[in-house]
Amino acid sequence: MSVTKEAVIDRLKTISGPDFSGNIVDLGMVSEIFIADAKVFFSITVPAARAQEMEPLRAAAERVVKAIPGIVSAVVALTAEKRSGGMEAPVPQRPAAPRPVPPPTAATPAPRQAPPSQTSGKRGVPGIEAIIAVASGKGGVGKSTTAVNIALGLAANGLKVGVLDADIYGPSMPKLLGIHGKPETVDGKVLKPKENYGLKVMSMGFLVDEETPMIWRGPMVMSALTQMLREVEWGPLDVLVVDMPPGTGDAQLTMAQQVPLAGAVIVSTPQDLALIDARKGLNMFRKVDVPLLGIVENMSYFIAPDTGKRYDIFGHGGAQREAERLGVPFLGAVPLEMGIRESSDAGSPVVAAKPDGAEAKIYKDIAARTWAQLQAGRDAAQAGPSIVFE
Repeated sequence: MSVTKEAVIDRLKTISGPDFSGNIVDLGMVSEIFIADAKVFFSITVPAARAQEMEPLRAAAERVVKAIPGIVSAVVALTAEKRSGGMEAPVPQRPAAPRPVPPPTAATPAPRQAPPSQTSGKRGVPGIEAIIAVASGKGGVGKSTTAVNIALGLAANGLKVGVLDADIYGPSMPKLLGIHGKPETVDGKVLKPKENYGLKVMSMGFLVDEETPMIWRGPMVMSALTQMLREVEWGPLDVLVVDMPPGTGDAQLTMAQQVPLAGAVIVSTPQDLALIDARKGLNMFRKVDVPLLGIVENMSYFIAPDTGKRYDIFGHGGAQREAERLGVPFLGAVPLEMGIRESSDAGSPVVAAKPDGAEAKIYKDIAARTWAQLQAGRDAAQAGPSIVFE
């Protein structure tokens, strides 16, 4: 039985508005409701100053919608976008009294900043030891192909690996990994990831039809990403590779701020135009204290199959020089190779299709260097705090 928007609205009218005045529908707090494959998506507009205290209201709306027969799940986000009707008026909050902090001494060493995966506000994901983001400053540089082959390279090196396709608007993993169909659920609540080539995979491409446009605002995107990260039976995994959306917009920044990323890999092509955008992605991770595991130069060169002659179509070595300039590890150069494109289009990435081939070895080496950088960062983070004498 299909669920209508009217049925959802009727349930939402049972949720009282802030301070028990009216209901959230009549107050104009509910956004356009989107229903796809028995999953309901919408946001609730609240005053920015009261966003934190409105979490119970959001949870109540999600709960009543999930209780509708025929609904598989609901993604409900809070947004602080201003609206008419008085909702935008800020509510003064009493500031908490600051706690005095004694100066550091030999007996009480100065606190050391926690590593990114342990900072406040970033909850870990049960069953996942480490989360790695593969990102780029712009689209079209082969980020998703690089991400999936790095994941397969890590798996080939004996690790338990998952892939989260965080590109809501243009999910690539169903095509790259040849996976189709809807994911199953555990007890009707937690999603089971799809699997192929030894990888556990979750993507918005499994939840909506391939040709369905995702016309969502930022809060709804973040809610969907949160659900795919935290409401999926991932574990146990040694590492989850996140194929980040291209660019450095709100979704990417929020993902970097809220997810306990152990490190990030930046993918770029050699030419200056791509490197300009790659720097933006790199600087974004630096600003939110996510360790940079390194840079990959994709489409680095082309070897003509008939003559064996090499062509540097997009230039060569730009990403490596940029890595050296910025003091970031250079993880490797991937050629522009027809076999990589053909195997990706066929749903069988080159590391899986030709595990003993030259291209697969390149990706496996990149994966090994990525893991080595991650382990080195962990060792540094676990070092004891330094004692400051004054």
